[in-house]
Amino acid sequence: MDAKRKEEFVQLWGKYFPKADLPITFYYTNQAPGADLVPPPAGHRCVFADLMKTRSGQSLCFDAQSLGCFGGKRYIGFSDALTPNFEYFLSCGIPGKLEGERYKKSPEIVKELMEKAPKFKAPGKFIVFKRWDKLEASDQPEVVIFFARPDVLSGLFTLAGFDMADPNGVFTPFAAGCGSIIQYPYLERSADTPRAVIGMFDVSARPFLPEDMLSFAVAMSKFDRMIDNMNQSFLITASWRKIQKRILGSLHN
Repeated sequence: MDAKRKEEFVQLWGKYFPKADLPITFYYTNQAPGADLVPPPAGHRCVFADLMKTRSGQSLCFDAQSLGCFGGKRYIGFSDALTPNFEYFLSCGIPGKLEGERYKKSPEIVKELMEKAPKFKAPGKFIVFKRWDKLEASDQPEVVIFFARPDVLSGLFTLAGFDMADPNGVFTPFAAGCGSIIQYPYLERSADTPRAVIGMFDVSARPFLPEDMLSFAVAMSKFDRMIDNMNQSFLITASWRKIQKRILGSLHN
């Protein structure tokens, strides 16, 4: 990561989104990572139970053994396996055998959903998460992830569409929490015009976030354009200054 570019964004973020949390980033690698490797869990464990530490500045690395959730392994690309009876797990369950999450009305809808879901294989043995200000010269972040409250989210959403005529430059796919911040934004890297992803609507993952936060994840190629556009966008207007004051006020409540 270019040190000047890193610092440029830190300065701009502090100017337009005062006191709001810096984003975290991730990249895949086959090299021994300069981050703490998350040990294998004793049982089922949501990736967000560990990942939220990155928001506080701890750099973390996961391999396939670090993940104690079928969904986490699948959405991060370390496995294509599904939970047994997944179509029932995500829908109505099996009486006396499996409790369903009831996120979809029927097993048939789940099967159709999975047929349409993108296929994804991790391009490296490790996935490394670092907060933006912890990035080093050797790091090459591929996706940038914000955990944001509505006012900050509105700014990110609007900035993402600043240089586009397409009204759908940001989208919200149905996915597990890790799918919305990892798989979908990562796959957008190969698009001609990468879209940002708003997520963390996954009821199972939401307990790991503050009640008033969602995620905004964007491929680095798109994020570079967002940085370049900040000083000429709505962020310099009186309208945004009203929101800035509210952002500052919300951090003290």
